[in-house]
Amino acid sequence: MTDTIVAHELVKTYGDVRALDSLSLSVPEGTVLGLLGPNGAGKTTALRVLTTLLRPDSGSAAVAGIDVLADPDRAREVIGVSGQNAAVDEYLTGFENLDMIGRLYHLGRSKSRDRAHALLEQFQLSEAADRPAKTWSGGMRRRLDLAGALVAEPPVLFLDEPTTGLDPRSRTDLWEVIGGLVQRGTTLLLTTQYLEEAERLADDIMVIDRGTAIAQGTADELKAKVGGERLEIIARDEDDVATIVSTVSNLGSDKPDVGGRRICLPVVTGPTALMEALRRLDDKGIELNDVGLRRPTLDDVFLSLTGHAAEESEPTPTEAVT
Repeated sequence: MTDTIVAHELVKTYGDVRALDSLSLSVPEGTVLGLLGPNGAGKTTALRVLTTLLRPDSGSAAVAGIDVLADPDRAREVIGVSGQNAAVDEYLTGFENLDMIGRLYHLGRSKSRDRAHALLEQFQLSEAADRPAKTWSGGMRRRLDLAGALVAEPPVLFLDEPTTGLDPRSRTDLWEVIGGLVQRGTTLLLTTQYLEEAERLADDIMVIDRGTAIAQGTADELKAKVGGERLEIIARDEDDVATIVSTVSNLGSDKPDVGGRRICLPVVTGPTALMEALRRLDDKGIELNDVGLRRPTLDDVFLSLTGHAAEESEPTPTEAVT
């Protein structure tokens, strides 16, 4: 299978900050790579390099066989980009936004209008097509922004944290739209802070930290690295925490994480461990405020792989490829 998106040994620094540190990745044609990491990991910087918006200090990158550094204009013809903030003109209607993008791509009046109508229908925005975008909900504006990235029907799509700030229903709706694009053969690179989002949309997931790849695999493979599920116990009385820890620790696959009255224990056999923990604590007469199983979070992955959690935001780049 041909790799449609390729980056090799990308390096980008801002003063003493190394935003990209020899980052390499590849995305086969018609598949989705989820680039997973917290703020400051280098996700957005990598995407800006691959979409011709930023020149790296060293390394190479290509999209659909086109060198993005040597021939950025031609590379832009085959990609669609949707950033973290919806890039729509709030004073134009939904239709006018998409029609304008088509004109900027030199599609011509007729095709621009046809594409605008088709995309508004595809993204279930037709009823609001003639309303100014400033009257739309956040989820609707995000869908309009994604529609704008598809006006020229690019074979390669880059989405930078597409669902950040959306409510759960809007996030689910957008996932369904993105999933439909992938089924039709779009090659996609997706950056996200959400393990659930990467699991839902990506064929393969790369975890990056401080500008370099630290793990790669499917969602199941990554979850296996951090011990599967977590047994989370909230004690009613803080004086019982030490007893709870000593009682349930040997049910876990790693040491428990304790904070206040909360005990979080990585477990392999989740339901079995939960029932056994409840039996033991009941035998000792220990009362709890809450107990349950949860899946690993992004912080769990990073704490396991790097020993630290999320960092500050990435530096804001000012240097564009010309």
